[in-house]
Amino acid sequence: MNKKLLALAISGAVFGTQAVAVELYNEDGTTFSVGGHVSVNVNGSEKDDASVGTNSPRINFNATQELGNGFTADAKGEWALNYLDGGDDTFTTRLGYVGLTHEEFGRAVAGTQWSPYYDVAAATDMPIAFANDFLYDNHGALGTGRADKMVSYRNAFQFGDAGEFSFGLGWQGDNTVTTDIYDDTDVNDIVHSRQTVDYGDRIQATLGYSIAGVKLGYAFNTGDFTEGGVSKTAESHLVSAAYGSYGSGLYLAGIYGFNENMNAGLVSGTTLEESNAYELLAAYALANSLNLSVNYEVVEGEVLKGGTTTTAREELALQAEYNFTSNFVGYTGYQFDLNDETGYKSDDKWTLGARYYL
Repeated sequence: MNKKLLALAISGAVFGTQAVAVELYNEDGTTFSVGGHVSVNVNGSEKDDASVGTNSPRINFNATQELGNGFTADAKGEWALNYLDGGDDTFTTRLGYVGLTHEEFGRAVAGTQWSPYYDVAAATDMPIAFANDFLYDNHGALGTGRADKMVSYRNAFQFGDAGEFSFGLGWQGDNTVTTDIYDDTDVNDIVHSRQTVDYGDRIQATLGYSIAGVKLGYAFNTGDFTEGGVSKTAESHLVSAAYGSYGSGLYLAGIYGFNENMNAGLVSGTTLEESNAYELLAAYALANSLNLSVNYEVVEGEVLKGGTTTTAREELALQAEYNFTSNFVGYTGYQFDLNDETGYKSDDKWTLGARYYL
């Protein structure tokens, strides 16, 4: 097994610009560390006035214990931070799991975790501000990002100059999700109804191969759900390709997914029965750590099979990130809303902010 799997899992930021954690204890095969990051930014758009916001702030703890015979157990808890809305919940769960890793036998994890599917799809989910929104359409229940209540297994095999082969498996049991539905014409963001969906067993499997800086991946994700008494299948086939390392010189990546009942439609509360979703990312990091990127994202499909194809999302973003120190990063970005579906006004967005890694 590739030894980096455990280190990446414990770091708290497997994907993205960097991983930082403060080790508080390390003795007799036991470690304990605290990590996460806090960000604050000024945001604005065509539809909304400028305001102060955040960008996925979180705090986590990580613990490991050597068990002997090559096995290491680890535990992780991570919570989203709300430090702008006084009186609201300060902490909400992002991750929570227990893992077991062996250099040869691989890694097993149980709990709420980043899924094997995301291992493949995250190739383009790198910039801080704007990227890969469609992966987070109900990702907890569908297992496309942070997967709720999942059991997973991963392993990787190195073949010297011939590269590295990896694979992953994931399973989620029964899960009921209730979603607030908003009227897209209501500027007050008032909940007009609630939608309850019962998800049955879900499984996913991934394959990966990397050599000479090139990474290729395939992910399959499927499972049934019941909505309004009607049973359907939510399924995805996704491929990815990437070259380089984000934040170090040239980085190129793209993902493409052919999905069934996986992506949100143009109107709140609707789901595309069939959809094609893809994201392209090109980034270049200069020697002074200034990282410039451009990404393009599209989701299009049919609410009803055989019906009219609509574009649920089409966006182009220009972004820049700069490491003032190893822990302090500034970022800015402008996202162009290219979706011109009849009756829906585009909403270009911009952001300017800073992130401090704990």
